[in-house]
Amino acid sequence: MRTTGGTAVSAEVRKFDALAGRWWDPDGPMKPLHRMNPLRTGWIAERIARAHGRAGRDLSGLRLLDVGCGAGLASEAFARFGASVVGVDAAGEALAAARAHAAAGGLAVEYRQGGPEDLLAEGAGFDAVVALEVIEHVEDRARFLGALAGLGDLVFLSTLNRTARSFLFAKVGAEYVLRLLPVGTHDWRMFVTPGELGAGLRRAGLTVREMTGMVMDPLTGRWRASGDVGINYMVAASRDSP
Repeated sequence: MRTTGGTAVSAEVRKFDALAGRWWDPDGPMKPLHRMNPLRTGWIAERIARAHGRAGRDLSGLRLLDVGCGAGLASEAFARFGASVVGVDAAGEALAAARAHAAAGGLAVEYRQGGPEDLLAEGAGFDAVVALEVIEHVEDRARFLGALAGLGDLVFLSTLNRTARSFLFAKVGAEYVLRLLPVGTHDWRMFVTPGELGAGLRRAGLTVREMTGMVMDPLTGRWRASGDVGINYMVAASRDSP
């Protein structure tokens, strides 16, 4: 798929391409995403299933787009819930790792290089669109959110709030003190407050229907949903009530 210039920041793409070889190492530089992934994908799958009148996390027969899929952590989880998944990312090396891992696991996930703008230009449509830990790396957020809204009426995002606590824990603590992430993974100035994200989604024609914080237990490393959105949070948005 040809890219159209899109909303991805080239320096961010190079950064995540450099991590491609260790993306699937649960104790490697993507360890926080490995730990967070069950919460993110489970919470989202339950709401997609509910929107389609189903119980649990049954996504069978539904078409899902994973934007900024990287090496496929979330894409594979959604495929295991039964969805027909298309993963799109601007980072070619990460996509190569995604294809190899899916093939080794016998999963039929379609990976394409580019951005949501490319799929929108093709007239693609999906039952649900997800963009997890992506918008804080995006240059043109209005265009990005507009593309997500154009690709599906049910949209999910997870990101980092721009607060003093997120600077202390998600930036300084995670990158420099605990070394949970490679230094330079995040630019705190690019973090997105819930108000900013909600306003951007409204301008794109979507309404936030639900929001939850994500909190890690420092003793076990496990993540749980929480009313605390001060650092990590997720939103579910739609054009009509799900």
